[in-house]
Amino acid sequence: MWRYLKSAFLVTVDVPSLGSMPVNALGAAAFAILGFAQPAFWLLGLAAEATVVPALAFNPRFQKVVDAQSLELSQGDAEKKRQALVKLLETGAQQRLWALAKKCNQVLDVYRSQGAEDYIIDSNDQALKNLEWVYLKLLVARHHLLNPSSETEQTLSKKIQELETDLRDGEETESLRQSKTATLNILKKRMATLHKKEQTLEEIESDLTRIDNQVDLILENATVQGKPQTISADIELASDLLGGSVFGEDESAITVLEQTYGRQKPNTQKETA
Repeated sequence: MWRYLKSAFLVTVDVPSLGSMPVNALGAAAFAILGFAQPAFWLLGLAAEATVVPALAFNPRFQKVVDAQSLELSQGDAEKKRQALVKLLETGAQQRLWALAKKCNQVLDVYRSQGAEDYIIDSNDQALKNLEWVYLKLLVARHHLLNPSSETEQTLSKKIQELETDLRDGEETESLRQSKTATLNILKKRMATLHKKEQTLEEIESDLTRIDNQVDLILENATVQGKPQTISADIELASDLLGGSVFGEDESAITVLEQTYGRQKPNTQKETA
């Protein structure tokens, strides 16, 4: 509720020639200044703000606007992180990603030209975004496999041994033990990835090609069928992207972005009023 009250107090109104003005904040400042000449203005200003601000903050429509602005900001942060991953890639990989995104946009353009309903457009847009996100993760994983960090098999092995020793001693708290166990599992997966690097690269390339072909098929079907259809983003990968063992230092960024791009489900049902 505090953020609604804060937003209500700082709400702005567009004033000609002056731009956006925080009317409540300016009003409070005006009453505060006038109060030095006549203290009654302080009570009047307090009463006015105590009436206007809560009334606005508790208004459902205003709360929806605040929630939408908050969501827009968080999505903007997520997009910045996603773009940082894209910039990490080599030029050739970026071009593959952009080519896929272009075809996805072409699919949506075809459905719009066919007069598809909004819920179908929204559903297919989300399904295609999910495919683009998987495609980006595959490219990031391939980047780290082709450009390994300074950590070698020997350094990983040493870290694994140290963690296993700590866990055997059993002197940690339960929460610390769980954290070390999770770290140990990731290190073991990274070690396994080093051992089967070539196999993993082949699997990733196979998955990239599969997504390319799937989007090509979606575009062909959209063009030929002439009737809008909902798109499925389900795809079974040959490579294992779980556990973050192939993302190197970008593991944390992938985990955060997964909450935005990987867990959104397309709406396949038509909304009713």
